[in-house]
Amino acid sequence: MLDVIERADQLVLNFVSQAADAAHGVLRADQRLDFARRLRARIEDERGGSQNAREVAKVLARFGDPAALVEQEARRLAGEGVATRRDTFPAAANPPGGAGSTRRFPSVVDDSAVNDSAVDDQDAPPGVRAYREVARERLGGRARGGREMPFAGLRRAAMSSANPMATGGRDARTILKEHPRDAAAMAILVVAALLVPFGLAPLAIFPVPVVVWALGAATVLLSEVWKVRDKLVGVGAPLLGYSVGGVLVGGLRVGTEAGAQAFVTQFFDVSGTMFMIGTGLGVVWLAYRLLDVT
Repeated sequence: MLDVIERADQLVLNFVSQAADAAHGVLRADQRLDFARRLRARIEDERGGSQNAREVAKVLARFGDPAALVEQEARRLAGEGVATRRDTFPAAANPPGGAGSTRRFPSVVDDSAVNDSAVDDQDAPPGVRAYREVARERLGGRARGGREMPFAGLRRAAMSSANPMATGGRDARTILKEHPRDAAAMAILVVAALLVPFGLAPLAIFPVPVVVWALGAATVLLSEVWKVRDKLVGVGAPLLGYSVGGVLVGGLRVGTEAGAQAFVTQFFDVSGTMFMIGTGLGVVWLAYRLLDVT
C-alpha cells in the first residue's frame, strides 16, 4: 500500500518538476515558484486525496503538457502587463505556435481549461514532435520506455537549490530532517569505519568498530524507507570489503611468499582499510537511495 501511495505522489511530483523545469528561461524565479505552487495546489484539489496511481495519472492527463501550461502562464502574465524572464531576455526562444498564435493553453487557475483537449502537438511537424517528446522525457528524468534515468533522484536534489519545486520544495537538507533516524544510521556506519585506524581495545571479544557497525546495521535494517535490497547493500558492503577485499588484496600482497602465516598477516593489514572502503561505498549507496526514493 505504501508503494502505491508513493507511486501516486511521485507522478504528481514528476509533473510539477517538468513544469518547473520548462519554466526556466520563460518565467522569473519568483513567478516560477508561485506558478509551481499554484499548479501543485490545483492538482491536489483535482486529485481529491486519491492515492490511486491510475486515477492520479488521469488527473494529470487532463492538465495536458507541462510546457504548454508554462506558455499559458506566460501569456496570462503578459496580458496583465507583468514582465517575465522572456521579456527581460528577448533573445529567448519563442513559445510553441509563435508570438501571434491564437492557440489556447490551459491555465493553472482556470477550471474550465483543465479539460481543454486542444493541447497537443498534432499541428507540429513529425520531427518537431519527436524532439519535444525527447525533451520532455529528459526534463522529467525519464528515458524512453518510461524508466527513470540513472541518478534522476540525485539530479532533482542537486537542482533543488536553483529550483526548489524540482523536489517539491525539498532538498538534501530537508530530506535528512524528515528522516533523522535514517541519517543517524548512516552516520553510525561512518563512525564505525573511522574508528578502525585507532586500534581501540575490544569490548569483551568484539572489536569496537564491529560493535558500532552492528548498531548502525540494525538501525538500517529497521528503517522503513529503504528497500530490502538497498539495506543489504548498505550493511553488506563493509563486510564484503573486509572479507573478500581482504582476501583478494592480501593474497596479491603476499605474492610469491609461501605459508599461511604470511597471508594472514597481510589479510589483517589490509582488511581494516577494505572495511572502511566498503563502508564508504555502502553509505554512499544508502544516501543516494534515500534521496531517490523520497
